[in-house]
Amino acid sequence: MDPLKDLRNYIEWLENRNSLIRVKEELSPILEIPAYLRRIMYSKGPSVVFEKVKGFENWKIAGNLFPNLDTISSSLSVNNLEEIGIRMIEPITSPIPYKMFDKIKTLGDLTKMSSYLPKKVNKAPFTENVIENKDNPLDKIPFFKTWPKDGGRYVTFGMVITQENEKTINMGVYRIMILNGNKGVVHWQIHKRGAHVHLNAMENKKDEIPIAVSIGSDPGTMLASVSPVPYPIDKALFAGIIRNKGIELYELNNGILVPANSEIVLEGKVLVNQLLDEGPFGDHWGYYDKPTEKYPLFVVDRVYVRDDPIYYGTVVGIPPLEDAVMGKAIEKIFKPIMQMIIPEIVDINYPVEGVFQGLLIVSIKKRFPGQAKKVMNALWGIGQSSLTKIIIVVDHYIDPNDIGKVIWALSSNVNPEKDVLIIKGSHSDALDPSNLFPSFGSKMGIDATRKLPEEREGKSWPEIVSEDEEVNKKIEEIFKNYLNKI
Repeated sequence: MDPLKDLRNYIEWLENRNSLIRVKEELSPILEIPAYLRRIMYSKGPSVVFEKVKGFENWKIAGNLFPNLDTISSSLSVNNLEEIGIRMIEPITSPIPYKMFDKIKTLGDLTKMSSYLPKKVNKAPFTENVIENKDNPLDKIPFFKTWPKDGGRYVTFGMVITQENEKTINMGVYRIMILNGNKGVVHWQIHKRGAHVHLNAMENKKDEIPIAVSIGSDPGTMLASVSPVPYPIDKALFAGIIRNKGIELYELNNGILVPANSEIVLEGKVLVNQLLDEGPFGDHWGYYDKPTEKYPLFVVDRVYVRDDPIYYGTVVGIPPLEDAVMGKAIEKIFKPIMQMIIPEIVDINYPVEGVFQGLLIVSIKKRFPGQAKKVMNALWGIGQSSLTKIIIVVDHYIDPNDIGKVIWALSSNVNPEKDVLIIKGSHSDALDPSNLFPSFGSKMGIDATRKLPEEREGKSWPEIVSEDEEVNKKIEEIFKNYLNKI
């Protein structure tokens, strides 16, 4: 099928597959709707639209739009999400086309790649209503207060768009604390691409950065915005790869290109040298992060809103919530890319309880001594996995998703004095509550693979027990007969 057009088309699609409920009771975006969303997410319930929003007439709120992996893959018309990662690496991993037929096929593949490119358009539905700075537009949008001790209302799934250079845009999800009707604070952490734009502006002695915040779009574009796509890959291009078709972009007055299918757009600027206290906020680790930290001021020039607007908000807290599902989707999309960079990787698992930045389990096809530590260091050297605090490496026959087998490998294969690698004084997730200083902590790698003789002073590893094949066949037949009687 063609990609879903926008947030409204996605909601309609969810409703048609009986994956969405509509709440008729009036609820407030201050604590009440977030509490309802957490309840439905913990119960693995469907997507939801709140029909009556207290204090915001004519508004609706959508939530839990990424309730499970099946919904995400179906909405993107793929059998499994790994297909999307394969799309990204196909041009550089396909065999060299020596024959004419192969060259023609390659030309077709390149044509398909060109279909992922974004396209600029002159019209966008969100321009139906424009609210200027003087009219305090942020007071007119039902932003959430998620937890009782949060520092205020927050934009929780705003796609913050910056122009990284003349050819590349970044679209990252950074929370924004609302200060008043036309100002906020953008929480782009030091490792994020948005923060790199800020640093470049400081180095070039610029006073402000034009930005836009898009809220509500099609599922592919929203998933792209939260994906850890490394610079200099254009996020708009990556959205096209996920959707299997390029997105349409509309240029705002400040020159920023935003998804034309956005439900709401905040247009404004970040003041480079004005850093304000941001927080506290109940984040995805399940804690209120540090009371306050300094982040840049966002001044809103104007807000664009569609007729009969729908606000999309998500909530975080003790996992697993909706962000856990999005994280697992990203894990599967990026797995083929990680396998291309580190070929010995067989499978990966970021357990949702590990909050993704906290723990990664990876299985490898081991061929030489020290290979598990080589994989740990390689992962700590690339992209989002560089922020992972703990990495456990197991052998290829251990399914990283089978926690029981992983515990068996940890218990039987690990000699703590030799197989645990501690890295002190390392960069870290800014929100990790165990850090003594922001974005600065330590890492641990655990080699839970069977060791080769070179790794244990020449001693061979014990043999794993296995059944006698002939006896096993006999017992299997007898066993089936008894099972059939149960």
